[in-house]
This record gives sequence, C-alpha cells and structure tokens, in this order.
Amino acid sequence: MSTALLTHADGLLHVTPTGMPEQVARLAYIQKALADLDVLRVDPPLAEDASIALCHPQDYIDSVRAKMPADGFAGLDRDTDAETFLCPTSGNAIWRAAGGAVHAVDMVLDGVVQNAFVAMRPPGHHAEQSLPMGFCIFGNVAIAAKHALEVRGLSRVAVVDFDVHHGNGTQALLEGDPRALVITSQQMPLWPGTGAASDRGPHGTVLNIPLAPGTDGAHAIAEYQRLVIPALAKHAPDLILVSAGFDAHQDDPLAQLNWTTDTYTRLTDMIAHSARDLCKGRVVSVLEGGYDLDALALCARAHVQSLIKATL
Repeated sequence: MSTALLTHADGLLHVTPTGMPEQVARLAYIQKALADLDVLRVDPPLAEDASIALCHPQDYIDSVRAKMPADGFAGLDRDTDAETFLCPTSGNAIWRAAGGAVHAVDMVLDGVVQNAFVAMRPPGHHAEQSLPMGFCIFGNVAIAAKHALEVRGLSRVAVVDFDVHHGNGTQALLEGDPRALVITSQQMPLWPGTGAASDRGPHGTVLNIPLAPGTDGAHAIAEYQRLVIPALAKHAPDLILVSAGFDAHQDDPLAQLNWTTDTYTRLTDMIAHSARDLCKGRVVSVLEGGYDLDALALCARAHVQSLIKATL
C-alpha cells in the first residue's frame, strides 16, 4: 500500500492579517516541498457538519459560518489571544481541513492506503469545544479521532502531538473518552501554559511531556522512547493519529527547542514502527504548526518521506 497526501488550493485562500505567522505561505512551501514525492494525491472534501459536531456544538459551528466577513478580517478570539481570524474566503479551507482529516481516516481504515498526511490549514489542536484560539478553529485531529471511534467503530485510538505548543484543544475534546489516548510533548514554559506532566486527564489517558527550552532532538527522542512508545503499546490503539507541528525546529521563531529535520525523521520512524506492531501500520498525520518557512518545508518533506518508507 501507499501513502496519501491530502491537500487543496483552498487552503491558500485562508488569508490572515499581515505579520501573522500562520500565513498562506506555510501551505505553499509545503506543497512545493512535497510536489515530487511518490504519493497518492487526493482532494480533501468539505467536512459535513455532522462530523465537526462530533467535537463541537452546532451553535459554535453555525457561529463560525456566520462570522465569515464580506471583506477584511473577522477576529474570532479577541478575548483570548487575538490571533485567530476569518477572511471572506476562509470557509472552504476550514471545512476542508476537517474534512481531509476525516477522509484520511476512511482511506486508511478502508485499506486504500496504509498512511496519510493531511496538508491543510488552518491548524486545529488548540481549538476547544466552543473556543477558537491559537490560529485554530475546529479540532481537526480530534474530529478525525471521534470519527474513527463513533462512525467507524474502532475500539481505541491514540493521538501523538509533537507540536512545540501544548495541544490543549485536542486534550479538551478527547480527554473525556477513555478510548482515546492523547500524548502531547511541548516546550514548557510556553503559550498556552497548559500541559503539565501531572495532568493525566479524568481517565488517565492523557500523557503530557513538558520539555525545557533548549531541549535538543536527542533528548526528545529519548523521552519518546521512554514514555510514548510504552504508552502506545499499553493502550493498543487501532489507529494512530499525529498532530504534526514542525515548530520545535531550532529555526522556528515562536519557540526555543533545538530539534532538527532529522529529529522529525526519527520521530516519524518511531511512530510508524509502533503502528506497524500495534495497528497494521495505520497512521493519519495532520498538519499543525511550523512558522519558519524553509524549516517547515524541509521537516514536512522528511515526515512524509518517513511515512512513505513505512509502506515499503
């Protein structure tokens, strides 16, 4: 089987105000970096509201749609971090980001491909039930996880989030479901300020791994070997989902970890190896952060190359 790449030009239409690190160029750089790879290229569909409602109430979904401006920008979270915006052409990008994650799950579970990478924006791992924040509007990975459980009938899933910021939204959306293991490594201290190791969630199915500023890739790999791989084995998921943020790279402007491109290759190899042992190699990876454009492109390419290697 092969690797699927789900991406679409609509992701370039979610324009953000000048100076915002979450910008159109992020996806453009990734699409260029992946252009020559041997993958199955798939257009991500628009998500059905019923899929999004697995994690977000319908009134919140309706409010996002209603706030789409006729021109200019509409800020969604001025009472929190003032970083999450809509523009007149954001709608399809937002709904395709969620729809791509759901469709990737279906493709993997149906045996069309072994694994998949969803290269869409905006990202999703900070969005809580009715709270957009940190550039995120819908919890794309959490929606995909709930789809796997509720619609596709899986017994257990796991999310591995290696974005440099804590996946507070994914944790909030999934921690109440003991079938979902949520593993997230993050720099601490760093925005949003959550993700303490002592926070295990109400069912003990949350594993937070705080990393001190300056932590390099070798230390991160050691922590994943020590904590993440055993946690995955214990949970025995039927599918592993990845929140693939590339902002722990040493060149990223929003954080202070010292990972390299090779760190992402090794992490992806580890996750894919665990998936081979636990769930027939089934992995769905979804783009989150990464704000140095060149580093983002290189790391995304390395990540997808590792996914491809796992199918050979």
